[in-house]
Amino acid sequence: MQEPAALAARIADEVEKVIVGKRPQILLVLSALIADGHVLLEDVPGVGKTMLVRALSRALSLETQRLQCTPDLMPQDVTGLHIFSRSEERFQFRPGPVFTNLLLADELNRATPRTQSALLEAMQERQVTVDAETMALPQPFFVLATENPIEQEGTFPLPEAELDRFLLRTAIGYPDLRAEQELVRLHLGQNRLSEVQPVAGPKEVAALQDAARAIELSDVVLTYLIGLTRTLRERAGIALGPSPRATLALARASQARALLDGREYVLPDDVQALAVPVLAHRLVLDASAELAGTTAVEAVQTALADLPAPFEGRREP
Repeated sequence: MQEPAALAARIADEVEKVIVGKRPQILLVLSALIADGHVLLEDVPGVGKTMLVRALSRALSLETQRLQCTPDLMPQDVTGLHIFSRSEERFQFRPGPVFTNLLLADELNRATPRTQSALLEAMQERQVTVDAETMALPQPFFVLATENPIEQEGTFPLPEAELDRFLLRTAIGYPDLRAEQELVRLHLGQNRLSEVQPVAGPKEVAALQDAARAIELSDVVLTYLIGLTRTLRERAGIALGPSPRATLALARASQARALLDGREYVLPDDVQALAVPVLAHRLVLDASAELAGTTAVEAVQTALADLPAPFEGRREP
């Protein structure tokens, strides 16, 4: 395999053929996949959430299934079910869309809580249990879910337990003027998605994940990282702080960001850059903070500003 940072850059280049002017967002989602985590894309319709997932799956040569979430979607529509075969006179399992490498759960918050819960075991343990039978999912396995934060009619808020299973939450946002001009000109012609070339496969994804796990996380940076999550648990105005799973997610995401940057060690800058997308969606503010107009993003940013960062993230030999 070629040098990890160079391979990751090639993947981002391919995705950027259809998602114009959003390199930071592409790298953020890619860092989550390298950290073996799931992503929640929360943004308004029409900014390219679904297209980003499709382009990424094409560049990574991953088997992809799309799950359009609706209120009438049932858990077995996600996991699969056993169907009686008359020819063989026995029940056969028909796998659901979750049996794939990359599951696009479009408009996840339109599914009922019962259906949303069907994803919990898959996201955490990479397996599903149907009729007391446990089956492993293909590897690698990622969930990239989308939701519209504006429209609330006919939606069901994601519970804290499910939000905690997303390594990060991010938005794509509107393009700037020049990027939108380029995007329109590009897409007025042929289907740009067909131009995205596969540059990696499941083996390369696994190798990138192994390389990220080998990135050095010094005691100094680890102490700073844990100090941030513990500070958020103890701050006034926060009813529910980041879990230990969130601390681990921030550590893994920081390793992935260091790999994308071509470094062999994590810096405090990595922790600071990822703190909001990894931690903010896991916080639950109390009534006083909500009445004051405080947001979870502002709570994380305030904690970052108040917590002194170490000057050095790596001890030189």
